[in-house]
Amino acid sequence: MKNLLAPRTLEFTVTRNEAARDAAEHADIIAEPGFGKHFTDHMVDICWSEWGGWHRPRVQPYGPIQLDPAAAVLHYAQEIFEGLKAYRWADGSIWSFRPEANAARLQRSAVRLALPELPTEYFIESLKQLIAVDARWVPSAPETSLYLRPFMFAKEAFLGVRPAKKVNYYVIASPAGPYFTGGVAPLSIWLSEDYARAGKGGTGAAKTGGNYASSLVAQQEAYDNGCAQVLFLDSQEGKWIEELGGMNVVLVKKDGTLVTPDSDSILEGITRDSVLQLAEDRGHKVERRKVSIEEWREGVANGDIAEVFACGTAAVITPIAQLKAKDFTVGDADAPAGELTMSLREELTDIQYGRRPDPHGWMTRLDA
Repeated sequence: MKNLLAPRTLEFTVTRNEAARDAAEHADIIAEPGFGKHFTDHMVDICWSEWGGWHRPRVQPYGPIQLDPAAAVLHYAQEIFEGLKAYRWADGSIWSFRPEANAARLQRSAVRLALPELPTEYFIESLKQLIAVDARWVPSAPETSLYLRPFMFAKEAFLGVRPAKKVNYYVIASPAGPYFTGGVAPLSIWLSEDYARAGKGGTGAAKTGGNYASSLVAQQEAYDNGCAQVLFLDSQEGKWIEELGGMNVVLVKKDGTLVTPDSDSILEGITRDSVLQLAEDRGHKVERRKVSIEEWREGVANGDIAEVFACGTAAVITPIAQLKAKDFTVGDADAPAGELTMSLREELTDIQYGRRPDPHGWMTRLDA
């Protein structure tokens, strides 16, 4: 659904939260933020309608969203979201990693869910506006950040099956501690053979809540089998690797080649693409192609596959030590993290936190 009005400068109104957390409560939260447990004092809200385009942009106190019981999102799941982080550098400035890529992915998701496309300028401005009032919530301790969650959903009240004509876009934020409190450790993951994350022609390439809802029963199966994440196969043949419940997967061959599954039902990972770019910068060959579960099994057995890792915004890069299935196991749960895996993780996080040069211009300052 295209915007009816060309992008124009949005003039945000700001309403301060009179019940903002005091210094003591704020300090307690920042000291142990966890992940997704606490939220900042404000949020962004921008309206869209078929007849008025994007309008009424505002920063307002964080709080409940009022919905009509007939709101389309509650009945037809017309909803999309994004996830990215704000990082506080050593000099106190606040930066985000490739927000224009998140904006572009939100637009692709919007097209698939028949929602309006939010212009990139509006997306990035919404982040800056929230940071302008909630900058104190960006922590400064090592490996901490402010997790930003932009999302959009159909707000029009009706029960006919059609794209909604009224939509709202919001941004909320949550201070986040280190994803791995005890340090980065290799994970065991579970192979789902009974459930598919998405099908051909479905919404797999869009970042929409329904994809995550459909993964939860398989994720619970993973927990029940002592695994931290679930790996999905394609829904057609049940032999091609897709992705994890919330992260992309990459195989590293013994010759240094990085291989990642390619499918039109996989969410294009910004972290994944960035990691692969860094690997190419080092001279590594990168292959984006179909990868079968048998290739993984055989590659580990004969030594052709030396490392496996998952990657995504929250954890950046997570080493995978073992893949478990009903009838077989690949790898060793006690295997150490791969050398290349950890080296790429260090390079990427150093760029994000301003500890080394940013050769691709990926960082965008949010507090200026």
